[in-house]
Amino acid sequence: MDMAVREDLGYLIDERFFLHNPGSRHPESPLRLLAIRDALESSGADRRWRRMEARPASREELELVHTPAHVEHLEEATGRAPAMLDPDTPISADSYQAALYAAGGTLQCVDEMLAGRLRRAFAFVRPPGHHAEPNKAMGFCLLNNAAIAAAYSRIRYRLERVAVVDFDVHHGNGVQACFYDDPHVLYVSSHQFPLYPGTGDFAEIGTGAGRGYTVNFPLPEGAGDGTVVPLYAHVIPPILEQYRPQLIVVSAGFDAHFRDPLGGLIMTNAGFASIAASLIVAAGQLCEGKILFVLEGGYSIEALKDCTRAVMAAMEAEDPGQAPTAINPLFHEISENSRTHLAPFWKW
Repeated sequence: MDMAVREDLGYLIDERFFLHNPGSRHPESPLRLLAIRDALESSGADRRWRRMEARPASREELELVHTPAHVEHLEEATGRAPAMLDPDTPISADSYQAALYAAGGTLQCVDEMLAGRLRRAFAFVRPPGHHAEPNKAMGFCLLNNAAIAAAYSRIRYRLERVAVVDFDVHHGNGVQACFYDDPHVLYVSSHQFPLYPGTGDFAEIGTGAGRGYTVNFPLPEGAGDGTVVPLYAHVIPPILEQYRPQLIVVSAGFDAHFRDPLGGLIMTNAGFASIAASLIVAAGQLCEGKILFVLEGGYSIEALKDCTRAVMAAMEAEDPGQAPTAINPLFHEISENSRTHLAPFWKW
């Protein structure tokens, strides 16, 4: 029996994303997208959701957040691949093409969403992006997909307020750097600290006109659902409500999962589903439901499959509910430490 396609739900995956090949031993491998494709097929989401087509981002679109020198360096480096952009970030001959389509595919989702044809979408892109700074690639990331999407929605659609929320185990230093002095993009991140890249402490709250519009929740190793889920249930929604974004972009990294080999947090599939549910509810209340998830990290193949299914199930639900989560006392400590720096700007 054919399943009805939900026209308000979209996902994006593209064969070009498999072309970026950092090497057989690198954790950010094409196997990640094979796992996601398996999750889409086994859950039936590939038949219930509308599949989006990727397009390459233009040079002008990339330069909304990246310097011309950075874009030129990526193109030149790919031409002499295999090459290393930094100790963690190798590239192959097709890496620049894959990155162009990852950024452009994310923008295609923005276009569909802001034209009113989509409410919720998940862009399963690689290479990931949230570590890429305006002038350099780093941490497996070449172009900053989420930051480009936020800047594009501001310029192309004249949105006044965009929120980027990041639950990857690593801090999104690149997104933070793109908007650190910009009140038109609110950046909120929960992440293990200290951990690569070493940024994202409580006191990093923005500068100049952007002061207060960077919100970091650094978490110690071993933090799990009981600490992280309450942040997304009780602290982050009030901040979003006061900011009133017109679009929510989510840097969705699943390397905070307890199975992940690169992180030290112990989130579960249910925890990620609850985080997604909180953000989806906030989007429904604040920006007509418009929320775009963009894949970042996640390096356990099994965890990636399970988390993809769990988050997409939350995205499918008309009224996504949260499973009850016992609150760890660490949640209160994190909340109060954050309040020390953010009280002049946000209340919760």
